[in-house]
Formats: sequence, structure tokens, C-alpha cells
Amino acid sequence: MYRKMGNCDGNNVRFVFSLYFCNQFNDNTMKRPKNLLLFFFVMLTMMSTSCVTSKKVRYLRDMPIEGVPLNEKFEATIAPNDELRIYVMGDGKNDELVKPFNVLGTAGSNTANNRMGYLVDVNGNIEFPVLGELHVEGLTRLQLQDTIASHLKSNGYLSNPNVMVRLMNFKIFFLGTESGKVININEERCTFLEALAMSGGLSLYTRRDRIGVMREVNGKMVIHYLDPRSTEIFNDEFFLLQQNDIIFTEVGSRRFLKEGYSNWTWVLSGVSSIITAITSYLTLQKLLSKSTTR
Repeated sequence: MYRKMGNCDGNNVRFVFSLYFCNQFNDNTMKRPKNLLLFFFVMLTMMSTSCVTSKKVRYLRDMPIEGVPLNEKFEATIAPNDELRIYVMGDGKNDELVKPFNVLGTAGSNTANNRMGYLVDVNGNIEFPVLGELHVEGLTRLQLQDTIASHLKSNGYLSNPNVMVRLMNFKIFFLGTESGKVININEERCTFLEALAMSGGLSLYTRRDRIGVMREVNGKMVIHYLDPRSTEIFNDEFFLLQQNDIIFTEVGSRRFLKEGYSNWTWVLSGVSSIITAITSYLTLQKLLSKSTTR
């Protein structure tokens, strides 16, 4: 019952405490201070349930000193609707040979074409100059570099090609308990913990055990729930975020330290006022009783 007190309105709480003291603060109760001690013990218990210790919100609280082994390397893979920037470079002896493969610009330039990229279609393909259609979905950036270089070399276009691939539109969407934001990723990868850091971290009111990561997998939206307090997140395939992943959070059912104290401050103030009023009333009664006896 007392867990729900934080959600009660002020009038109900005042009524409960007033009723309690009216029934208990009589002559018999004054002779039995144990009841009063019991009441304050219950109140302290109620306050403690509204608070959360640092252990309950600390990140990776079971992280051992020797570290945690990882099942695989964290590398983002290419997916439909990704935009890729691809540069092809040769050995520097004949720059004319690489021009047909750099129709969208060359490395280091800042032309309008250079700010464009190769859009991965819904089938996971791109249309690359001279080579034609290439299936790139599921490849990492390094794997695509090796694939293009291999095609250029095996078809006799370049003897020693050097290919550079970059992701242009790596975004993560964060929906917090109070607001949301779009996180632009400048690096080649982003993990779950890195995204939480870039979003500004979690508030004390966020439920830690149900932080969802939603992703499109084989035409379906799939959700994994991760708990940043546990090292088990390193073994989850959604720990490494992909482009356009959505992270969303929920409000915890318990009230945390800050709100707990603010809720109980006025309760204790009300109890103190009631005790003062009843004590004054009893003292006044005794004084009147003595004066009447005289």
C-alpha cells in the first residue's frame, strides 16, 4: 500500500495522517510511546522505497577488472537507403585512368558532385561507373573497398587500385522520456553506450532494464531491450548500432531520489504541523483541567 503513496494527492494523504493521529493521540497513546516510534519507523520505510541508490542506476555495475571478452568486432554494415561516398585512386602515374570511376568527385575536392553519394536501393545495390550494378548490402566499409578494388584489378581497369568508402548519412534516432533528438555519427561505427552518451545520458527517471533498440531486419521492425547496467549488452547483436536505428526509453515505475525527497518534504511538514497542533491542544486541555480543579 505505501508504495502507492507517492501517487496520492495531498488531500488524501493529509486525511490519512489526520485520522491516524486523531485515533492514536489520546491519553493511552501518550502513555505508550512505542506506537509513535513504530509510526516514524514506517514513515522512514516509505521514504526509502521512493529512493534509488547509485548502484541501481550505475552503468556496467558488474564489469570485472580484467574486462569482458567480445564475441565479434564491432563494425557497421551497409544497408538499403545508405548513402556512400566512394573514391578510386591509382598509383599516381596516370590519373586519367581513374577519372571514369570518380564521376561524383575526387577525394579532397568540394564540388557539388563531391557532396553527392551512391544511394543503396531497396535491393541493397548501387550503380557504380563502368562496373555497373554492385550488391553492397551486408558488407562492411572495408569489405566494399576490397570488392571494388578486386573488380577493377580483375577486369584490367587498374593495376594497383586504391579504393576509399565512407558512410555519408549515419544517423541514430533517440526518443527519451522527455524529448528526442537525431544523432549524426561522424565515425564509422556507433555502439549503444556511445549513443547514450551523445544523447546526453539517461535521467534518474528512466527505466534501465527496458531501453529499446528498434531496427529493420529483413523487412520487419525488430526490438531488443538492453540494460546498460549489465555487461550482457556486449553480447547482444544490437549493441553495435546500425544506420537509422531508433533508441527509446520508458519512465520507471519507482520515484527516484530527487522526486522522492520533494514528495515527502511536504508530507513531513504536514505531519509536524498535526503533531504540534495536537500537542498544543492536549497541553491546553490539561491547563484548563487544572484551573477548573482549583
